[in-house]
Amino acid sequence: MAEPLKAIYTEDFLKGFAFKVKQAHHDFDERKFVDTVMDAEWAELELKGRIRRISMVLGSFLPENYPEALGILLAIQDQCEGFPYLFIPDFVEVFGVEPEHEEISLQALEQFTKRSTAEFAIRPFLIRAPDRIMKRMVEWAQSDDHHVRRLASEGCRPRLPWGQAIRQFKEDPSPILEVLELLKADASLYVRKSVANNLNDIAKDNPNKVILTAKRWSGFSSETDWIIRHGCRTLLRSGEPEIMALFGYEEAAEMLADARIVTDRHSVNIGEAVTMTYSFNVKKQAKLRIEYAIDFIKKRGISRKKFLLSDRIFTAGESIAKERVHNWKDLTTRVHYPGIHRIVLLANGVEVAHTNLELIK
Repeated sequence: MAEPLKAIYTEDFLKGFAFKVKQAHHDFDERKFVDTVMDAEWAELELKGRIRRISMVLGSFLPENYPEALGILLAIQDQCEGFPYLFIPDFVEVFGVEPEHEEISLQALEQFTKRSTAEFAIRPFLIRAPDRIMKRMVEWAQSDDHHVRRLASEGCRPRLPWGQAIRQFKEDPSPILEVLELLKADASLYVRKSVANNLNDIAKDNPNKVILTAKRWSGFSSETDWIIRHGCRTLLRSGEPEIMALFGYEEAAEMLADARIVTDRHSVNIGEAVTMTYSFNVKKQAKLRIEYAIDFIKKRGISRKKFLLSDRIFTAGESIAKERVHNWKDLTTRVHYPGIHRIVLLANGVEVAHTNLELIK
């Protein structure tokens, strides 16, 4: 089993970092810093907890004057590159978010993001002063450095994983779209992935704004078309008609005949697998997104989950008959409940066949 990500913060790593700090700040107590970080609670801390623990202890061992402390970290930034050094921008988030430090903190995050990422650290600044910080995001979106351009997009994602949600942008993503407009054909795949993920975030709360953006951007460039496709993935999975049409998915009812989905058993125990066979005939050439969906019984109501089977251009006359195994084992993200489960076959978001399966405890 792979080690958890939090294991990157070993004693040797912390000693190595402390040595770097010591070269720039001779009063830094290397041994005591490491011992304080790795206190009795250290082993129980998860990744984010360890990042915050290091930045908090670092703040207590650096000069109390924030600009002076920040200057020490800036002096060693070239030696601190990669994911493990997320605690450096986190230090800025913890100690530099006050209005009187805002400008030097933003300048520091612009530098630190080039070597790690400041996508999490920028969010408290953004939540406190969205108008002012989004103006800086517009500037960053035009930077020569692709890491800084990515920060302009990734830092304002309304639903950034591991990051604070930005409620005001869930309600009105217009300021985000102004930034993304500048990045819609970025030369860097690193940036384009961020723009696509940001659009996908927005689509979960404001689908119509993303639909309008996708239509307006469509055909601008091959890079932009890639962003649209990946940014609209949630809308595609939901079968949003305007997005389906934008990507060339026609109404499936006229394209298929004899669609069926069946299981090799009528009932299955929780923890077992079932083999499903789906089949259909293609009447005319069409771009089809074929999925199956299960209406899972939950403690309260029903929750549908979709699973992609195929997404390609089918030629006229094709006869499809394939199998897919579905495992009904409980997962950390999905607990199964007994009862009759409806399984449906979808073509371009439209139900074309269904069957029922009883799940037994």
